[in-house]
Amino acid sequence: MRRSGWLHQAEWSLVWVLLLASGGICRAQDARSPAAHPIEALSGDFERLAETVGKSVVQVNISGYTVVPDARDSAFVSREQGTGSGVILSSDGFIITNAHVVHGAERVTVVLPPALVGNTGEAGASIPAKVIGVDPETDLALVRIPRTGLPALEFANSSLVRQGQIALAFGSPMGLANTVTMGVVSSPARQLSADGFMQYIQTDTPINPGNSGGPLVSADGRVIGINTLIYSQSGGNEGIGFAIPSNLVRDVYHQLRTSGHVRRGLLGVLLQNLDATLRKGLSIQARRGALVSDVVPGGPAAKAGFQIGDVVTSLDGVTIRNARQFELAIFRSAKGSRHRIEVLRGTDSIPLSAEVGERETPSDRLSEISDLRKQLIPPLGVLGVAITKDVAPLLGPIRLPNGVVVTAKVLDSTAAAIDLVPGDIIHAVNGLDIADLETLKTQLASFHSGDAVVLQVERDGQLTFVAFTQN
Repeated sequence: MRRSGWLHQAEWSLVWVLLLASGGICRAQDARSPAAHPIEALSGDFERLAETVGKSVVQVNISGYTVVPDARDSAFVSREQGTGSGVILSSDGFIITNAHVVHGAERVTVVLPPALVGNTGEAGASIPAKVIGVDPETDLALVRIPRTGLPALEFANSSLVRQGQIALAFGSPMGLANTVTMGVVSSPARQLSADGFMQYIQTDTPINPGNSGGPLVSADGRVIGINTLIYSQSGGNEGIGFAIPSNLVRDVYHQLRTSGHVRRGLLGVLLQNLDATLRKGLSIQARRGALVSDVVPGGPAAKAGFQIGDVVTSLDGVTIRNARQFELAIFRSAKGSRHRIEVLRGTDSIPLSAEVGERETPSDRLSEISDLRKQLIPPLGVLGVAITKDVAPLLGPIRLPNGVVVTAKVLDSTAAAIDLVPGDIIHAVNGLDIADLETLKTQLASFHSGDAVVLQVERDGQLTFVAFTQN
């Protein structure tokens, strides 16, 4: 049957309904207020959400030093300026951001959003910030500015985040402050590596360099995560971004605020995921669990009775599906906490009780070695570390026991012409033995412009003098 080129009446009725639903009919034909339209009402909700959340999102600017890759594997550093984002978590100036945002920073400043101009009168001004603590393992850092009365955001429960949930990212992508983008949660618990303890919230919300440290928020304006990295082949947004879940952020935030560092649990046991080959080869009956492949002698697990070949099946009544699940639970446990653990040994189910120990953290001396700010020796245009018991084993045989090892050169330093290279050991300055980094800095600070400075330097096992005139 041949159909007319005109739509049948029923088809017109359907088109009419669709146009009404989409707002396609001229507003002169719609007696309702524009604000009452569902699309505009939704838009208004997001506008108010952006206004409210935006007051608590700041720009974090840093200046400092960074390692510059070199084809010859030489160690060079260069001055760097960078920008990231942060979120105010308390009215008295505590701000969470990413550890990689403030890494190597000599100076950190925070720029408050324009929405706070009525509150502080400082919108757009750079406020010096103090780094309270850094946790590289979770890529989180806590900074503080000397201000009060700031609007703080609340945490959501990230365990309740669901795939498809609307998410908004706030921050300063590409240095463009006060930016908001919207998308959905692509995956609420994305593990990027089989051996890593971290799980991320994956989102297609546009995230770019500069968004790092900014909040990923739910439609009710609460923080569900801290934006931290993107998967990209171009360097920009490709719809695959990752945020640190708020429950983990909350824990790290409170520990950094309280003590400046994060304490983590340790049992002293190494676990592997069960697979068909392991089960068959070791005659393991369990279909799920984590296989104990090693037990540290004298550690908490050894004291609790763990044995190699045990299969961990439950922790505090919760079924253990894989090694990562168990390790993450212990990793987040406080020192001294006790857990009830069921293991399968042969065909027997055995209950164990284990008290969590504490993971060793780098000593203050080792932390100082990795701190570029403390290593800087401006008059020489280099970074250096003292020869301590931690450093000496890395050097091999040396001619003299004390001194300062040059670890890198500063490319843009006015002292770059001084003949020092990474690996040099400065033993003396104008005949004065150098015992440590502070002695070297003090001696160099005593010289005036035009003074002759002579360094006794060990290079490749040979002693030489490096002379220059103080600027």
